[in-house]
Amino acid sequence: MKKLLILLLLCPLLLFPLLASSADTHVAKETPLITRELPDVPGKEGLIETVVLTPGEVVPAHRHNADVFAYVLQGSVVTQLKGGKAQKVHAGEAFYESPTDVHIASRNASTTQPATLLVFFVKKIGAPPTVAVEKANAIR
Repeated sequence: MKKLLILLLLCPLLLFPLLASSADTHVAKETPLITRELPDVPGKEGLIETVVLTPGEVVPAHRHNADVFAYVLQGSVVTQLKGGKAQKVHAGEAFYESPTDVHIASRNASTTQPATLLVFFVKKIGAPPTVAVEKANAIR
């Protein structure tokens, strides 16, 4: 009985770091602008969307079922692919990700200003453009 009581008292303390970290993690606001099948590339479609990162926003590790071309319209972002170095990309600059890349770091470089990207995906028709990656798989 004493062990059960101790466990019940410790549960909130053990869960607090999990709750705090999930509260700090946001999902970037994605706004699809256009999706079209690509007649010259059978089975593929193009998707263009804007992505807005709030000040200080950190996006969890992910990958894309697509070739991704991203252009920073406003602000700056810090981006890092698994096996690569972190890079800061400013307004007017662009970056690329392949379908096999794992995006382990992605955040708004500013804690006071939003960052806006224009993102163009070339992907299989109907495939979700972005897939979350477990933290353990992002590191390996």
